[in-house]
Amino acid sequence: MQLGLIGLGKMGGNMRERLRLGGHEVVGYDRNREVSDAASVQEMIDALEAPRTVWVMVPAGEITRGVIEDLSNRLEPGDLVIDGGNSRFSDDEINAELLKAKGIEYLDCGVSGGIWGLKNGYGLMVGGTKKNVARAMPIFDTLRPEGPRDEGFVHAGKVGAGHYVKMVHNGIEYGLMQAYAEGYELLEKKGIVTDVPGSFKAWSRGTVVRSWLLDLMVAALEANPDLDDVSDYAADSGEGRWTVEEGIANAVPMPVITASLFARFASRQEVSPAMQAVAALRGGFGGHAVLTTAEGQELRAESSREAAAKAVTAKGKKRSGKKS
Repeated sequence: MQLGLIGLGKMGGNMRERLRLGGHEVVGYDRNREVSDAASVQEMIDALEAPRTVWVMVPAGEITRGVIEDLSNRLEPGDLVIDGGNSRFSDDEINAELLKAKGIEYLDCGVSGGIWGLKNGYGLMVGGTKKNVARAMPIFDTLRPEGPRDEGFVHAGKVGAGHYVKMVHNGIEYGLMQAYAEGYELLEKKGIVTDVPGSFKAWSRGTVVRSWLLDLMVAALEANPDLDDVSDYAADSGEGRWTVEEGIANAVPMPVITASLFARFASRQEVSPAMQAVAALRGGFGGHAVLTTAEGQELRAESSREAAAKAVTAKGKKRSGKKS
């Protein structure tokens, strides 16, 4: 099957390779001329036989909307556009209506798999009509993992459903990562535990917390057991926020996902205004000392040094006990 693919970054480039390995003809376009197959979007379109299928794999938001608007002016009735980026589900209906006015079909596809998708395949969550899903199924079947289709692909529902399911998937991912991270910190703090990477690895088979995320955690700890020189600044792509917003809009309690999102916000604060307010209040009602920023940083550093020293001492005693 022929496919036009706009956006050849980390995921888009790997998807192009996986599709080609699966026997498909892919004509890719990217602003980076070094990776692009075509010199322009129009050249990519001209290289495809009608009715065409064009997959958009660019950053969500204004960039995706701009690309789809441009395609609406270039493609012909009967062509199909698939948005495989991390677009907000509410954008899909707008995109679909824009294209429908020109006789162009539309699918939204949530894609999970990251940089490992080339080898392992991608989890796909699609929204749109059954007719359009069937039309693009050869592409989906090549991109998804090997095995039963329903274990790596779902036609989730109407336009927007694919990105909605991917949004919730990413919200769950936030919660899972935060739980593993908190467990790591506690194991690191307790001096009687001398093999934190091994402890995580021991959960890899037979336990209820085994997962691919756990496998990635094990790999990271084996490469860098103390996570030396790893910044604690954690970004968010937006889908966690949208998940929480949808929880509020639909009166669904989501304390775990919400807390994990807020933990990412906290990671970006060198100084917490909220905790500054707490310190000021403690000084107001209880006469507790209100420290300057410098004094607080020194206490924080001292606390970290003491905790590290205790952990090293406890681990040293544990190792000595093993030798005796």
